[in-house]
Amino acid sequence: MPPSVPPSPADANVAASPAPRNEYTVDELARVTDTTVRNVRAYQDRGLLAPPEKRGRVGVYDDTHVSRLKLINHLLTRGYTLANIQDLIMAVDEGHDLRSILGLETAIGGRWSRERPKKYSLIELLQMFGDKATPSALGKAVELGLLERHGLSFVSGNPTALAAGATMAKEGIPLADLLDAVGIARPHFQAVAKALVDLVVHQLDRYDADALPPPADVPALVDAIWRVRPLAMVLVESEMNRALEEASGDYLGDRVAAIMEKKLGHPADGAAAKPDKPKK
Repeated sequence: MPPSVPPSPADANVAASPAPRNEYTVDELARVTDTTVRNVRAYQDRGLLAPPEKRGRVGVYDDTHVSRLKLINHLLTRGYTLANIQDLIMAVDEGHDLRSILGLETAIGGRWSRERPKKYSLIELLQMFGDKATPSALGKAVELGLLERHGLSFVSGNPTALAAGATMAKEGIPLADLLDAVGIARPHFQAVAKALVDLVVHQLDRYDADALPPPADVPALVDAIWRVRPLAMVLVESEMNRALEEASGDYLGDRVAAIMEKKLGHPADGAAAKPDKPKK
């Protein structure tokens, strides 16, 4: 399945319905939800997770399973037992139409990326990154979650980003510096993501924090959240482009000024004062 391209502002107005669902094998589902195949099977046996769609002998999972597993994992980390979660989900399913609740779960907790994880052998990574794919660099990539060890191979949850990093490394950017930049930038992206998720789920603020919306309201909420999600991505792209243009412009101006000072010397006394930088 090819990766998606972030929507442009022109496309945002037509992004009114959910995109085609992601599909996963049981191994892929476990990987993207940071759990194990054994857990997936156990949750199915307890009725916490719907069974996959059968296509021949292969079970096919989708984003409803991803969002349900993320919910289960989140509740487990907060100290709830599987029995507690099972009681909660049964109560939810009895009080609401199951399909509408799964739709709300997917709209809020489903993956924003349409990329599928991809496995790479060490030889393939060496072909992509050359001698820059040192053990320390691979270890750092694993630490950052950009790669995951899988036996003698590695799995990337974002092959497009991995390919972009390989191209940047081939252009001469030290891989260690690139990985450090990811580590520095990540907390800022997480803060941006938190702000945007708050915007996306703002529709739920009208309801009590400890209660689900009335069943009759859920379909409209799901539709509204799916409408806002691509618009949030447009906002991120627009602001990132603005920040990159400003940062690169500042760098270029400073570099040219340094060259001029070296060639011409510092401005003489009485020269025109440097104008203030325009306010944003």
